[in-house]
Amino acid sequence: MSAEAGDHAHETDERQTPARLRALPSRLLALTAARADRLVSAGLAGEDARKWHYAVLVSLDDFGPTSQAGLSRRTGIYRSDLVAVINELAERGHVERTTDPEDRRRNVVTLTARGREHLERLDRILAEVQDELLEPLSQAERAVLTSLLERLLHR
Repeated sequence: MSAEAGDHAHETDERQTPARLRALPSRLLALTAARADRLVSAGLAGEDARKWHYAVLVSLDDFGPTSQAGLSRRTGIYRSDLVAVINELAERGHVERTTDPEDRRRNVVTLTARGREHLERLDRILAEVQDELLEPLSQAERAVLTSLLERLLHR
């Protein structure tokens, strides 16, 4: 089923959903989050990427080289899962993993030039996805929504 067909089916179901359910903010957030997740995953898949790839690349771009443990803390990706993500990115030439000269037991992960170019493509895709998701809202409404979501998340 296409995303549009899925969205249409969802609209049809909503007409039969009891008003008390339709008005629950928690339900609206969950449904919106699920739609956002589908859009992001589909957009990234077009570049053979996943959300965790993006999180690692952004972290390395914003904060510079770091250990795998540091990446795990910055991204919230479990260390056991992060190893596979780093392996995938390293195989594609997007990151480089080297032994830390200060602690030979530890690896340092660095964003490569190729990884930075890939990240720029992913940034453009995610900007388009955000526009698609938030299309019904004005720029001012988008800013308010983002601020409110941050408040709810970080209360």
